[in-house]
Amino acid sequence: MIHKTAIIGENVKIGKNVKIGAYSVIGDGAVLGDNVELKSHVITEGRVTIGEGTVIYPFASLSYPQTLKYEGEDSEVIIGKNNTIREYVTIQHGTTEGGMATKVGDNCLFMVGVHIAHNCIVGNNVIFANYASLAGHVEIGDHVIIGGLSAVQQFCRIGAHAMIGGVSAVTRDLVPYGLASSERAHFQGLNLIGMNRRGFDKKQSLEASKIVKDIFNGSSGGVFNKRVEIAKESYPENKVLQEIIEFIQKDETRTYCKFK
Repeated sequence: MIHKTAIIGENVKIGKNVKIGAYSVIGDGAVLGDNVELKSHVITEGRVTIGEGTVIYPFASLSYPQTLKYEGEDSEVIIGKNNTIREYVTIQHGTTEGGMATKVGDNCLFMVGVHIAHNCIVGNNVIFANYASLAGHVEIGDHVIIGGLSAVQQFCRIGAHAMIGGVSAVTRDLVPYGLASSERAHFQGLNLIGMNRRGFDKKQSLEASKIVKDIFNGSSGGVFNKRVEIAKESYPENKVLQEIIEFIQKDETRTYCKFK
């Protein structure tokens, strides 16, 4: 059902059982999958793809990026399936510097006022609380939780299953399963409570937690990258630890939230 006051642009593809509410404006070239629901006053501009079953609430905007480098290039926003995007959320197109696309996975919840800037890549099953914000080019892994009023600086990586507390400023990478908070977010160890709730092996989680603390606080001596390599070789059966090490070794020039 499309409300009579909604405005639909040219070359828009609309799937089955789609609902578009009053005063929504769907820009040229948008693609809406089956069972998508746009409440009233939703705005999309340019190439926007919304996956099936996604629900978007009033005054959300999927539009062009807030960067002076953007010159009108034909970039896009790609939203996955079964997401809930609440009021006043803003998700912005990619730019030429980041693959021309901003991408969001499946089964995500973005609460009121969330901002996802140009060229971000957001995984599946993430939760962003009210007014959480991502600057450009941020990468978010699956099952990440970001607390309200928190912000992640441009080009940072947040590993899968990590949790960021409310009112936190993240200016460096956070490893998978990591827990961080405060106005200059500190790494506080692994998110053991969250890991337990998701059914991870408790023994492996505790072992990984101990080793990761040693890697980051340097209690065993040596340089950081050497401690990482020793842990990799010493605990090959610990899947949690190996995932964290893979994240670190993917780019050894990165910096991380300070351990505290």
